Amino acid sequence: MALSKKAVHFGAGNIGRGFVAQFLHASGYEVVFADVNDELIGLLQQQPSFEVHEVGEDSRTSVVDGYRAINSRSDEEALVAEIATADIVTTAVGARILPFVAPVIAQGLAARSADLAPLAVIACENAINATDSLAEAVRSHHPADNAVFANCAIDRIVPEQATGTLDVTIESFFEWVVESKPFGDHRPEIQGVTWVDDLEPFIERKLFTVNTAHAAAAYHGFARGLGSIREALSDPEVMTEVRGTLAETKALLVAKHGLDPEVQQQYIEKNLVRISNPHLPDTTERVGRNPLRKLSRHERFVGPATQLAERGLEADALVRAVRAALDFEVTDDVESVELQALLRSGLPAGELVVTLTGVDAEHPLFAALEAAVASKLSV
Repeated sequence: MALSKKAVHFGAGNIGRGFVAQFLHASGYEVVFADVNDELIGLLQQQPSFEVHEVGEDSRTSVVDGYRAINSRSDEEALVAEIATADIVTTAVGARILPFVAPVIAQGLAARSADLAPLAVIACENAINATDSLAEAVRSHHPADNAVFANCAIDRIVPEQATGTLDVTIESFFEWVVESKPFGDHRPEIQGVTWVDDLEPFIERKLFTVNTAHAAAAYHGFARGLGSIREALSDPEVMTEVRGTLAETKALLVAKHGLDPEVQQQYIEKNLVRISNPHLPDTTERVGRNPLRKLSRHERFVGPATQLAERGLEADALVRAVRAALDFEVTDDVESVELQALLRSGLPAGELVVTLTGVDAEHPLFAALEAAVASKLSV
C-alpha cells in the first residue's frame, strides 16, 4: 500500500502501536514513531512490521508496516524536521507527559512551511480535553497558528503484553471519537474515527463508565488480595462496589447529558463483559497503577463524585472507591510510592484531601473525602 501522508505519533507503547498507529496506517499514513525508550525504538528501527491481534467477538490480525522510528530524546533535530512536514501529530504518552512533548511540537510548527496545510494535532489520552492541555503547552512556546488542535475520546482495552516483541494483543471493540468543529470542512481522513460536534458526553460516558469500573475493580480487588480483574469482578463484594459506582455515574450522565437510562445501562453491562474478557487477562496491579492521577480532581472517581455532590446526588460508592485506592501499595509504581509517602507524612486528613484530589474545604464532597482519608490514617 502506497503511503501518501505522514503522521508523527508520540508514544510507541501498546496503545500507540496497537490502536492509533494501526488506524493511521490503515488510512494511508506513513507513521513516524517518537519515543524515549531506547529498546522500543531500536526494535521499531530493526523490524519492518508488527502484528496487531484483535481478540473478542470479532477476532482478526492486521499487519502494520512502512513506519519509521525516532528517539525523541537523542535525535530531537530529526523529529522537528518530521513534524515540520507531517500531516498529523498524535500522542499516546499519558496526559502528564504532554507538557514534555509540547516544546518539540512547537519547534516543528516554527519550522513548518507556510505553503503546507495546518498540522492536525490530536492527543489520544485517557483524560478530558487532553488536546486542549497540549495546545496550551505548545502555545507557550509558539503561537501555533499553523496547527489545528482537536480533543478526542479513545476506548480500547490493552492488557499486559509479552516483553521483547512489537506485536500487540488488543480487544476487538474500539471507539475513537474526535470533535469535528476545529477542522471545519477539512477533517483529516482517519479510518475508525467517529466525528462529533460535542465531545463532552462521549468523553464523560467513557471515562465515568469504562475507566471508573476498571479502576474500582482494580482497587477493591487489590485490597482483597485478588490478582486479576476477572477474579475481582467474580467476587460478589467487589462486583457490588463496582456496580455501585456505575449506578452513581449513570445518575450523573443521565442528569447532565440527558442520556437514556436504559441505553446507559446497556452500555454498563457491555463494558462489564469487556473488562472481564478472558482473552484479555489483566491484573489489578497494572490497572491500579498511577493512583495519584486516578485520584485527581477531574478523573474517574473524584470527577463524577464532585459533580454528583454539587447536584445533591449520592456519591457514596465513588468515595469508597477513593478509600480503596488509598490501600494501593506497589513498590515499583512511582505514584503508589508517592501516595503512601503522603499518607505517612503526618499531614492532617483535610490537607491530604486537597493535595490528592484538588477538592477544597468549601466543596460539598469535602467532608466525605476527609472521612475516607482519615479512616486510612487511623488504620
